Parts: sequence; structure tokens; C-alpha cells
Amino acid sequence: MTIHSDHPFASPAGERDGARRLRGRLGGQVSLWTAGAGADRAGLTVSSLMVAVSEPSYVLGLLDPDSDLADRLRDGVAPRCVVQLLEWRHQDLAEKFAGQMPAPGGLFAADHWLETAFGPRLADVETWADCVVHDIRDVGWSMEVTCRIGSATLGVVDDPLGHRRGRYLRSEQD
Repeated sequence: MTIHSDHPFASPAGERDGARRLRGRLGGQVSLWTAGAGADRAGLTVSSLMVAVSEPSYVLGLLDPDSDLADRLRDGVAPRCVVQLLEWRHQDLAEKFAGQMPAPGGLFAADHWLETAFGPRLADVETWADCVVHDIRDVGWSMEVTCRIGSATLGVVDDPLGHRRGRYLRSEQD
């Protein structure tokens, strides 16, 4: 076994995309977007998101257009979703929903989930928003999803899970 100091599949330094590297330096809170019910549940780890405050307010996220979640939201099977903020203890879960770690039994097999009218919600998250899909459009290599926030529950996030330059990190506390 060889231990690498770098990611073994990273592009060589001279071939890395500048915009992607810029996005990686912004960093941000890691969220988990989930939608659907039963066998139609889907979810995706998302760190490219923002909240537009207005009446009503919106959350905008950049999703992988090839993800199961994108399919559910795009085809109208699940026009609602739950956007939940993850904490440091959720690192493995974030990796599973990002497709970077195996999920034996499926993504929703581990952990405790609450079924809601907006989609599955991780039982131990304290901050989430119940959302209704408002608009979807392709932007670059991503799918921009704009959701109207129906309600937001704000708990104490003691140890937020951040993401910067391709790595998870502990973010500043609330």
C-alpha cells in the first residue's frame, strides 16, 4: 500500500480548472438536500448554496445534474425538498451522499430519518428548511435549483461541517 500526500486522482497542477479552484477557495457550510419518499428518496451533499432573503425567501443550490436528486426534482416526482445543515459528526454521511464512500444497504439505510411532507430529514440535525422547488435551470456544468423556503428551523449548530478546497473542516460556530 502506498500513502499519497496528494489525492491520487487529482489533475496535474498545470491542468486544473481556474474557476473550479476559485470555487474551492470560497468554502462553505455543508448541507444535505433530500427529497421523495419510500423507494423514490434521493439526496445529495451540497456546499454551493445561498439564501436570498425576501418575502418569501429562497435557497439556491448548485446540484450535480446527473444525480438522483436532480432527476427527482427535475421530473416533478418530488417538487419539494429538505435542506439540512450538517455538523462535523456527519462527515461520513456527507461522503456517502456525495458518492465518495460506499453506502451498504443504500443511502438511507444508516442513521435515523424522519419522513416529512418535504422529504426525509435526518433526525439529529437541528437546522433545516422545508422547501418547494420554484425554478430549475442549467448553469455551467451544474443545475441551479431555486426553492421557496416554506419554513426554517434554526437550532444550535455547535460544530458545523465546512468544506474548502476539497476537504471537510470545522467551521466557526454560530
